[in-house]
Amino acid sequence: MNTFKYGVDFLQSSIALGIARGTVEGILTEEVVKDIEKSAGYVREIVDSGKVVYGINTGFGPLCTTLIDANDTRKLQENILMSHAVGVGEPIEKELSKLMMILKVHALSKGFSGVQLSTVERIIWHIQNDIVPVVPKQGSVGASGDLAPLSHLFLPLIGLGKVFYKGEVCNTADVLNELQMKPVALGAKEGLALINGTQFMAAHGVKAVVEMNRLMNNADLIATLMIEGLNGSIKPFFSELHQLRPYKGNVFVASTIYNLLSGSAILESHKNCSRVQDPYSMRCIPQVHGASRNAWLHFKEIIETEINAVTDNPIIINSELTISGGSFHGQPIALPLDYATLAVSELGNISDRRVYLSLEGETNGVPKLLMKSTGLNSGFMILQYTTAAIASENKGLCFPASADSIPTSMGQEDHVSMGSISGRKLLQVIDNVDKILSVELLCAAQAKDFHSPLQSTAVVEALHQHIRKHIPHLEEDQPMQDILEKALALVKSGELVELAKATAGNAYFGAGVEYFENY
Repeated sequence: MNTFKYGVDFLQSSIALGIARGTVEGILTEEVVKDIEKSAGYVREIVDSGKVVYGINTGFGPLCTTLIDANDTRKLQENILMSHAVGVGEPIEKELSKLMMILKVHALSKGFSGVQLSTVERIIWHIQNDIVPVVPKQGSVGASGDLAPLSHLFLPLIGLGKVFYKGEVCNTADVLNELQMKPVALGAKEGLALINGTQFMAAHGVKAVVEMNRLMNNADLIATLMIEGLNGSIKPFFSELHQLRPYKGNVFVASTIYNLLSGSAILESHKNCSRVQDPYSMRCIPQVHGASRNAWLHFKEIIETEINAVTDNPIIINSELTISGGSFHGQPIALPLDYATLAVSELGNISDRRVYLSLEGETNGVPKLLMKSTGLNSGFMILQYTTAAIASENKGLCFPASADSIPTSMGQEDHVSMGSISGRKLLQVIDNVDKILSVELLCAAQAKDFHSPLQSTAVVEALHQHIRKHIPHLEEDQPMQDILEKALALVKSGELVELAKATAGNAYFGAGVEYFENY
């Protein structure tokens, strides 16, 4: 198993997911252990000296001027976890909770948060033993960090809250009793270090970086299959065109689709047809899919800067210098989360247009509604209703959460990012676009059937045959729910992308592959 050194190595989104899924092991090095202990020592010096430092011997938020007696500093840290655990709604996915813990361990291991080594080690114990806190979806405004979600995440450290354990939701106290373990005794500043930070937002971003990359690859492959099915032209994918407007995403999409289609007998069969131009939903695939890829590149850069940063408050430089700042504010990632949501939604919008186009009939070289006998049969007509409905739903979800701000904490926190909402919406839109693409997959495969016995390239034929192993060609109306579920499973699994890579080898990858294929 590969290992990742917390606090030292650069954490990529794919590595964070690997730790969460048990394919990568996160470890603490001796150097990092020393850094954590040194930082905790600075906090003890501050407490012993009686120097007033926010969050160590003061109250929180609007209570920052209220001094706390040295004897009560430990109780103060437990109280902040209990009082701030006010999230509501259904729990987030277990994997997201686990990602939150991984991101927090990495941040604390930088050695600027003043936490005890035993606290960090207990969080790692939760990760490694798959005893994962239950965290409600709603309640963070993404400003002073993700206060409510992080409070729920770390209540189990002090024996409170709930955890996923052996497939069930259990009270933490019961699990600790069963395992004969005691709660952690938090030291000064630790509660604040645990709940200040952007790990709720960032965890959603981490998963979105990986899932969006999978989705973009699927979108390119399914669009390629649709181009073949509808007698589309390969000219819009010529490198000569894209060298004149060389955005990384555009160039990659164009060259990848060109590679996938080059040498197709289906393309050759209509090379000299009378159609001068394809509709935008096919002709502008490099520009639209490419724009989403350009957005992903920026989004990935921002998220990975965030998950390798220290985002709690105050920051402990040494016993003489503590800085109370605003690195917990979610704005730097809230805006890209909203931007990524729009970029994903656009992949669904153009996919819906290609689904609609596939139903028009003879001008595309396929029967109307993608079925030879219509009238008695409605064919694929209503599938486009589904894509239209989901595309419309996505448009509503694209309203940027980061455009809003509601003051909190008696005005002390008077501008907030709402990035937690941005992150939740992004994953919802990704899931929705997977569904739209699964419908396009059905239509594209059906359209290609009508070109038999002409063959496409080896990779396109392999994709089509793989789809047909799971989903039949349809000659008459039948219940579609099982078929839709099978198509969605193909899209979500990523196996079409892996098949394309295995079949085409290096010939599959477009120009600039190094920017897009490490996730």
